[in-house]
Amino acid sequence: MCDALRWDHLGCMGNKTVKTPNIDRLADQGVKFTNYFCTNPICMPNRATLETGVYPNVHGVRSNGINMDEHIPTMIKSLRRRGWHTAAIGKIHHQYWMAPFKHRYKSYEGLVEWAKEEVTSENFPSPYYGYEEVEVVSGNGSICAGHYLEWLEEKSPNEAEKMKKKVVNYDNLFSLYCDPIPADLYNTTYVKERTIAFLERYANGIYGDKPFYLHCSFPDPHYPLYPPEEYQEMYNPEEIELPPSFNDIERLYNHEYLGPLLENPPFKKAFLRESSEEEVKNITALTYASISYVDFCIGQILAALEKLGYSDNTMVLFSSDHGDLMGDHGLLFKGPCPFNGVLQIPLIWKVPGVSEGSTCDSLVSTIDLPKTILSTLDIRERYHPPDMQGFDITSILTDNDLSIRSSVFIENDEEIGPLESRLRHLITQDYKLTVYETAPEFGDLYDRNNDPNELNNLWDDLSYRDIRCKLLNQCLRENLKAQTKYPKRIAGS
Repeated sequence: MCDALRWDHLGCMGNKTVKTPNIDRLADQGVKFTNYFCTNPICMPNRATLETGVYPNVHGVRSNGINMDEHIPTMIKSLRRRGWHTAAIGKIHHQYWMAPFKHRYKSYEGLVEWAKEEVTSENFPSPYYGYEEVEVVSGNGSICAGHYLEWLEEKSPNEAEKMKKKVVNYDNLFSLYCDPIPADLYNTTYVKERTIAFLERYANGIYGDKPFYLHCSFPDPHYPLYPPEEYQEMYNPEEIELPPSFNDIERLYNHEYLGPLLENPPFKKAFLRESSEEEVKNITALTYASISYVDFCIGQILAALEKLGYSDNTMVLFSSDHGDLMGDHGLLFKGPCPFNGVLQIPLIWKVPGVSEGSTCDSLVSTIDLPKTILSTLDIRERYHPPDMQGFDITSILTDNDLSIRSSVFIENDEEIGPLESRLRHLITQDYKLTVYETAPEFGDLYDRNNDPNELNNLWDDLSYRDIRCKLLNQCLRENLKAQTKYPKRIAGS
């Protein structure tokens, strides 16, 4: 898994610039999904949905900065109860990173908590959300903590001390770039090294005859960026092509919802801000470099899987938690908006001997993954977390022409700094609808087939009035189906 990786930033998804040979090879061995969307375009909510199979309003992690309930049923806990060894290495993000509003709150993934050694590997809870083994990375780029910080201290005490000083300055996390760190000490290297070490332990029989579930999660290519030096020159910013929608920014200043946010960018200008041609090219070149280094490390992990004899009986999924605007419509970063750059993410699913090298255009959502994973592993439904809301798409893995969903529904609450936003998105094969809590008479409607760059908002187009009404009705009903049914009734009439 990656952090903030767009669906179209991979060679196998049609990008002609970025080099991702190992991920592309994985796509040749499995099913490549071209219509896969997050359930919420923010780190913590979508990662919680990936574990629970329920919408954010149900698991409670509406936005970043809300700890996931440690008692909530998860796919990982179901696997552990059925005899699987469960492990997570890298970014988990089920608890907040930054300082809480009140000191009574605690996070086992907090940056400062690790820097001050209030949290260490000695007092880190086990199991953690169902994971028996955890080696966590908190943060991004060269501003990271977690178990990674202890590993860094063993490798280079000097770099570890510098890291401790950096992580207490949260502003660094919202910069485009960050201070250098040697490639052999970088967080991507750590995730690769520790993942391979786990596979080798497993091959040595440390876990007996238990099957394993391993969550391997890279903090890249999320900003702040600092890919290894040998990768930094891999892509020339002057040769980077701007997105087709780059010059659309003027229209957005008249957008009823986005206009005020562009006039006054929220939270340290780290969300939804206008960018320049030079800046977009520079950040895209470094993003591609980060992706290529992640690809190199994934290649080594997959090689270890094959060398150890597990590639023929191990299912491998590759995905991301959300996307990034990366110059779309002249904007940088992510944030509450109606655009595909943040909503659509990659999904590659390899099941040995099943649908090798195939492409699936059916609509799929992150919320579908937990139920489908448990189903493909023959975990009976009575052992699944209760009330999962996604679809079992197992049949699509063998018949890529099947379509199970008529739409994808996306909850999008954003609460950070002074920004409190609530959006809802409905995506069908033909259209995408976005509605805003604070703009009751306004919305976005895009024709996905004839306007893939989302330049022509059809909301006020009278010839699309009937389509808009139909989609609004469908969005309402999907929203009703998504609503929580907790707490459960405990008495009769």
